[in-house]
Amino acid sequence: MKFTLSWLKEHLDTDASVDEIAETLTDLGLEVEEVVNPAEALRPFTIGRVVGAEKHPDADKLKVCRVQTAGGESQIICGAPNAREGITVVVAQPGTYVPGIDTTIQVGKIRGIESHGMMCSEREMLLSDEHNGIIELPSGEVGQSFADWLAQNRPEAVDPVIEIAITPNRPDALGVHGVARDLAARGLGTLKPLDHATVAGSFPCPVGVTIDPQAATQAPVFMGRMIRGVKNGPSPAWLQAKLKAIGLRPISTLVDITNLFTFDRNRPLHVFDAAKLQGNLRIHPATGGEEMVALDERTYAMPEGAIVISDDSGVVSIGGIMGGETTGVTDDTTDVLLEAAVWDNVQIARTGRALKINSDARYRNERGIDPGYNAQGVDDAAALIAELCGGEISEVVQAGAVPDVARAYPLDTDRVQTLVGMEIPAETQRATLTALGFTMEGDMAHVPSWRPDVQGPADLVEEVARMASLTKLKGVPMPRPRAGVPAPVLTPMQKREQAARRSAAALGYNECVTYSFIDREAAQLFGGGEDTSALENPISSEMSHMRPALLPGLLRAAARNQARGFGDMALFEVGAVWAGGEPEDQRLQVAGLLVGRTGPRDVHGDARGVDLYDAKADAEALLAAIGAPAKVQILRGGADWWHPGRHGRLCLGPKKELGVFGELHPRILRAFDLKGPAVAFTIAPEEVPLPRSADAARPAMALSDLQAVERDFAFVVGREIEALSLVNAAAGADKALIEEVRVFDQFVGGSLGEDAKSLAITVRLQPQDKTLTDKDIEAVSAKIVEKVQKATGGVLRG
Repeated sequence: MKFTLSWLKEHLDTDASVDEIAETLTDLGLEVEEVVNPAEALRPFTIGRVVGAEKHPDADKLKVCRVQTAGGESQIICGAPNAREGITVVVAQPGTYVPGIDTTIQVGKIRGIESHGMMCSEREMLLSDEHNGIIELPSGEVGQSFADWLAQNRPEAVDPVIEIAITPNRPDALGVHGVARDLAARGLGTLKPLDHATVAGSFPCPVGVTIDPQAATQAPVFMGRMIRGVKNGPSPAWLQAKLKAIGLRPISTLVDITNLFTFDRNRPLHVFDAAKLQGNLRIHPATGGEEMVALDERTYAMPEGAIVISDDSGVVSIGGIMGGETTGVTDDTTDVLLEAAVWDNVQIARTGRALKINSDARYRNERGIDPGYNAQGVDDAAALIAELCGGEISEVVQAGAVPDVARAYPLDTDRVQTLVGMEIPAETQRATLTALGFTMEGDMAHVPSWRPDVQGPADLVEEVARMASLTKLKGVPMPRPRAGVPAPVLTPMQKREQAARRSAAALGYNECVTYSFIDREAAQLFGGGEDTSALENPISSEMSHMRPALLPGLLRAAARNQARGFGDMALFEVGAVWAGGEPEDQRLQVAGLLVGRTGPRDVHGDARGVDLYDAKADAEALLAAIGAPAKVQILRGGADWWHPGRHGRLCLGPKKELGVFGELHPRILRAFDLKGPAVAFTIAPEEVPLPRSADAARPAMALSDLQAVERDFAFVVGREIEALSLVNAAAGADKALIEEVRVFDQFVGGSLGEDAKSLAITVRLQPQDKTLTDKDIEAVSAKIVEKVQKATGGVLRG
């Protein structure tokens, strides 16, 4: 939200300086992001008078001027066509920085003659685009600061611009009048009342408006006035100056008036060219797929349920967001329909996000405008249109009714002490709320219609404390809590995040905290880099996209450490990753990276290069720490940044992936300039199923008094058969009796040939109710052989 100091003073009678206003706004919660004060940049420029001008002996278009300045007479070479004796000019002395040409003036020679300064044009001082000649002032004393001269004669040229950040709960501060109200309530001046117009229409509005019952809650009221016989064109200089100062491009008087009300009073408006409307207007939900060319010259297909305004030809406006190009006003417009409506802010946000339209109207409507100003806003805007463009104003056409937002809450003056910890007199609290527009009736505070954020007595306390300044709050020790165990406050994901950090650190990993932004090339290597995850205003070209995975940051950190001589590393990170640009695309991820060897080289030869089994063991340990089931499947088919034959997916079924471990693809290591060996793992804590019971107690340990029995089997299977298939088949022979199946040997070659291999497994049988007999063991063994043969085609090795 931007505004100029003079614009603010149209609503606030104050003598406060720009610095005082900026400091107060930030203290009130309207954080000042930037103050641009043109006078500071122009203060080094001074006024001089040309007392002599002669042609340069070696240049036809240059003149040697003698200029009277504060320091005496100076010789300045000038090429402007209007440089002549007797004019009053603006002088940049040597050492002065000229912003328009990004140069600091120095003493120099031009065609052999010294020049001690510069006489400036308006463009060189960023006052305008005029550069055909130097500035000729009608008055001014030699040596006077040019900034002071401008403040007296052209104050708009040195008008400071203030930019504030608005939190979503303060829509009233999206208008200059609302900002002024806050400052006045703090005591920084007196709020000026708005000049409201009373407009009696001279003819019935020829355009009718209806609201479909299905849209009644999303568009409760629509008001409009026809102004016929207008003359559109460039807006007045004062209006253009206002809009230019805050970065808006003046378009035409009609459009500029709607922009003025948007920023001055937080009242988005729209004007239709009435001659281009076909029939009456209808406000209704879109069925989905209707297309409209908007004022930004882009074609939008309406999502189902979006609230739109249509005439007999189709959609002419996306309600509360943007109008259509076909009914937009031009310089040839003579009859306009002025619209002021109230929209449901949630519906506006949903439609704007679906269409990816960011307009000033959407920004305000989705935060909430003042419904109580709707009728008066139509009158005020219509009166200004008639004043600047002429024309005859119709009566109001209205559909629906202004929503009743009246509400009141009790003001307990003692709650400021209990909630905030400040002591503020009761009368001061009442006076503060009154200054903010609340109406006090006894202990009840009636909330003004422009404050949708005030929803209870605690919000009244917040307003009082905000105006008193939270900087006056003094820290005091909190009272000791009562005896007892407090209820847990952490969510399951927060607990898993903590457990993952502790477990990774216990396994010897060092935690990294890397940026959430990475470059497009790195993002594309890990499945990201689309436009949906691109930043609109990146910090640098190397931070242009939201990261799709944690591994790029860990790989860059490892590469930097390697370049500094640290070859063996164990790094991990816990943080968010993004699969797109929407909130639901954010996921929590845990990632670990092992590089180099398992330990330093020594005489015992214990150190070795890290391999995928190290990553597998650590991934399984972290999954166990965050509560994952003990039995998971290890499947193939990971993403292409993993080595195709040396990785595995930790899954609960084929579609439930809890994590991935393995070696990284060699091209990934080359892209990040990392020397191997390098293995890694990633875990998705949100994919781990939550326990069925919320009870934190562990179940009792079940131990059997009966002795377990282990039997070994060696099967000859095809070379392509995975060990997991054989293990699962054996375990399924008797799920109640078989406690564990594990592979302990593999043999390839020899008499088996090239197409077969031998897999040896150990099966552990744990009886629960009776000791196993030889007959029982033989029966289970036969089932195991049968299951394995059926699932893999394997036979017992002789």
